[in-house]
Amino acid sequence: MSKHTAISPAEAADRLAIRELVEAYAHCADHRDAKGQMSLFTEDTHFVVYMNAKDPAPSTELHSCEALAPVFADLNKYDATTHFVGQSTILTLSADRSTGETYCLAHHVTVDGGKRCLMIASLRYLDTFVKVDGAWLFAERLLYVDWLEERGLA
Repeated sequence: MSKHTAISPAEAADRLAIRELVEAYAHCADHRDAKGQMSLFTEDTHFVVYMNAKDPAPSTELHSCEALAPVFADLNKYDATTHFVGQSTILTLSADRSTGETYCLAHHVTVDGGKRCLMIASLRYLDTFVKVDGAWLFAERLLYVDWLEERGLA
C-alpha cells in the first residue's frame, strides 16, 4: 500500500482532469462522437494498437489526430458498445506532461440477421498526456488487447 502525502490543489485538479479525459474518451466512443473523441488528442498524436498484447509488433500505428477519424468511425459497425473504465493510474506528473495506465473492459454488440453477439475485450492503455492551453490531451495512446471473448446473446 502506498503512503499518501498532501498534494497541492493544482496537482489534485490535474489528476482529476486527466481522469476526466480518460472517461471522456470512453463516453465519446459509446455515443459515436468521433469528432469529440478526436478533440481529446493533440494534432500530432501517436496512437498505436496491439491486438495481441504479447506481440511487440503493433497491428495499427497512426501519427496524427486526423488519422484517427476512420478508427473511431469504425465503432459504427456495432449496434451498441459499453466501455467500463477501471483503474487509472498516474505514473508521472509534471506541470504540463504526465504518463498513466488505464484498464478498460470494452463490450461490443453486433446484430446479424436478428442474431446478437457480444465481444468483450480486456484493454490496457499506456498514455502520455500533455497540457495544452490549460487542457489535458492525449499525446500518445498505446492500446493493448490482453484478451477477447465472443459469445451469443439471447
